[in-house]
Order: sequence, then C-alpha cells, then structure tokens
Amino acid sequence: MDQVAVLIPCYNEALTIEKVISDTRKYLPEAVIYVYNNNSTDNTAAIAKRAGAIVRNEYMQGKGNVIRRMFREVNARCYLMVDGDDTYPMQSAPQMVERVLKHQADMVVGDRLSSTYFTENKRPFHNFGNSMVRSSINRMFKSNVRDIMTGFRAMSYDFVKSFPVLSKGFEIETEMTIHAVYYNMQIENIIVQYRDRPDGSVSKLNTYKDGFKVIGTILSLYKDYRPMSFFGWISLILFLLSAGFFIPVFNDYLRTGMVLKFPTLIVCCFVMLAAFLAMFAGLILSNMEKQNRRDFEINRIRLNRK
Repeated sequence: MDQVAVLIPCYNEALTIEKVISDTRKYLPEAVIYVYNNNSTDNTAAIAKRAGAIVRNEYMQGKGNVIRRMFREVNARCYLMVDGDDTYPMQSAPQMVERVLKHQADMVVGDRLSSTYFTENKRPFHNFGNSMVRSSINRMFKSNVRDIMTGFRAMSYDFVKSFPVLSKGFEIETEMTIHAVYYNMQIENIIVQYRDRPDGSVSKLNTYKDGFKVIGTILSLYKDYRPMSFFGWISLILFLLSAGFFIPVFNDYLRTGMVLKFPTLIVCCFVMLAAFLAMFAGLILSNMEKQNRRDFEINRIRLNRK
C-alpha cells in the first residue's frame, strides 16, 4: 500500500500534464503518481510516462468512469486527486495530505471559490453554477463545504474504499461531496489558489449539458439520502393544491347544499390521495435509509480491521 497516491485523470492534456507531474514531485516527493488516460487522442500518455508517472488506461469515457477505475485499483493511506490541466498550483498539496494522515480527515476539499476562482475563470456561467451548487447542497444537507465541484481534494483510504461510484461524468465531484456529508465523514476545507487554463488548453466541461447533469445528480441523491424531506415536500405541495381547489367546492356545498363541480372534487380527492401516498413513501424509504446508514457504519468497521 502506498503512503500517498496522487491520482490524475486525463483526457487530452498533453500541453500541461508534464508540468503537473513535475510540480507534484516537487511538493510531494514521496508520492506515487498515477495518470489515468481516458482515450486521449494526443500524446498525453506518452508524455506522462516519460515524466515518470505510472500510466494506466480507462476505456469507458467520462471522469466518473476514470475515478471508479482509480479507486478500485490503487491502495494508499492518502489519495490526492488533481486535474491534469494545471489549474491547481500544488503548493497546498502537502497541507492537504497532512490533514488526512495526521488529522484523520476523510476528505480535504481544495477550496477555489474562496480565493482566485471568480477572477481567474473566464466563463461566467461556470461561476454562477458553482455558487448555486454550493448553496443548494449546503442547505439541503446542512453542511458547510466551501467548494462542491473542485477537482483538487485529498481523501482517506476509508472514504475511497467505501464510496460507490455511480456517476459517469463530471457530476462525480458532487456525488463524492454528498456521500461524505451524508455519512458524517470528517470534511475539511483548505483554501487553494486557482488559475485558468493556459492558452491552447481546452476545457472538456460542457456548461449546459454537464450543468443539468449535476442538478439531476443533486436531486437524485437528495431523494436517496433524504427521502422523508424529499417526499415530504412533494406531499405538502400536493396537499396544498388539493385543499386549494377543494375549498371553493366546499363553499358552494355549504351555500347551496349541492356539489356543483364534481370533476374538480374528484381531482381533489385523487391529488389528496397522492399526497398521502408520497408521505407514506417517504416514511418507508426513511426507515430503509436509516438501516443503510447502520450497515454502512458496520462495513466501515470491518474495512478498518482488514
């Protein structure tokens, strides 16, 4: 098992990968560097190998697929994940690793948003999206993670080996953060500097397509991890809709002794029934979710005993 493993997912990063590897060796000389090549059409893999990294391949396209392969194959006490685009200066890497090895952190988040991200990043919708995702997740899960979608983070063996990777693409960072928050893992925020990509280096993140995927992932995980809250809101909305349309029908009945709008009454009854079904679905799934948490904690104990 490695003491520190640096994981670098790469897709067409020939322009920057050598510098990322050399900076990593400078600030983390004891680390083993793994570059996972994700079907690059340039010479990323050859440059990384020449620079001294261990190069492996993941043939299923997408960052989530690459991270799944990394987490399966690499064993280390501390994992440092960084993008291969040279947007994260490595000066903060030793501090992040130390928080895992000596401070028992499960995840150390490299917080770009509190430093230079909004001035360096030239894509305004990315800035807005990062702020929106951070705000929504912290509110939904009552957490205080300062940068949800950063690609620069240090993680413990416990986190990596207990994290089921479900996402295929860039929504993986959101999934990782929510997993750590939900299972009450120790999360620490380290402010790191951020710089935009150098000229000639192109981002693979599609603002709108990947943005909608991230939103979908948040809603899906909120349903899975907070079912009572998720279905409770649905139940409340349906209840208020049913009650709102039922009140005029009931007023007409009190005034005339007759039901003047039978179709409305029937719809109100079905909507109210749906509200109660949503509430009971939330209760049932909430009990299942509590059992999943117990099973997870038991599995963590078994994992640490190995």
